Amino acid sequence: MTMKMTVQSLQRRLIALGYPLPKFGADGDFGDETGVAVSKVLDDLERLRGAKPVEASKPAPLAPSGRKSEVPAEWMPDAKMERIILHWTAGAHKASEFDRGHYHILIEDDGKLIRGLPSIKLNEAPAKKGYAAHTLGANSGSIGVSLCCMGGANEAPFDPGKYPMTGAQWNALTSVVADLCRRYSIPVTDKTVLSHAEVQNNLGIQQRGKWDFTRLAFDPSVKGAKACGDKLRAEAKAKL
Repeated sequence: MTMKMTVQSLQRRLIALGYPLPKFGADGDFGDETGVAVSKVLDDLERLRGAKPVEASKPAPLAPSGRKSEVPAEWMPDAKMERIILHWTAGAHKASEFDRGHYHILIEDDGKLIRGLPSIKLNEAPAKKGYAAHTLGANSGSIGVSLCCMGGANEAPFDPGKYPMTGAQWNALTSVVADLCRRYSIPVTDKTVLSHAEVQNNLGIQQRGKWDFTRLAFDPSVKGAKACGDKLRAEAKAKL
C-alpha cells in the first residue's frame, strides 16, 4: 500500500531539502512558487545523473532516553554544519515574518519553536542563495537560532524592555542546541556553540555592538557574554 503525498507534505519536503518557499511556505496550494521549486529539483536531479555515488549520510541520532527531541527531524536536513550561533530578535515575544527570514529556528516566550524560512542546508559552506543571514561575516556553516524577545531593551543600565527573555525560552534553547549538536556532530565549545555577543571575541569576526546575550532577564545574576555563554553550553551539554 502506498501513501499519496499531499501538496502540503510535498512543500514541507521541498523546504527540508533546501528549496525554500519564502512567500507562501507550506500552505497546501500548488501555486507558481511550488512549481518553480519542483522544477529546480528536477533540474538538479538531471545534473546528478551519472555522477559518482557518495556515501549515504548517517541518520539523525536519537535523543537520549527520558528527553524528547525538541527539533522535528524534517527541520534538520543533511548538511555539514560547523557551529550554532544564538541570538535574540530584539523584537516582540512572537516570531514575525521578518524574523523567520533571518533565522533557522526561533523560540517564542512560552518555549514554542517556530521554523525559519531558510533551510539549514542553505547555510552549508559556502552559503547558498536564500541562506539565513543572521551573523555578519559568519553565516557559512552556521545555524542561526533566535529567541523572540528584548524589543526596546537597553544594555546599560540594563533594562529588558517590554519583551524580556523568559526562562521557558532559555530552557527550550538549551534543548534545541543539544538536538542540533547531536544531529550535526557539533562539539560544544566556545567557538562552535556561542552567542552573537561572543562572535567577535571568540571567532575574531568584527560585529556591530551586538549584546545578545550579555544579560539574562530571568536571572540578573549572570552578567557578561562569557558568563551567559558558559551557562548555555553547560546546560546544553548536560542534555546531550
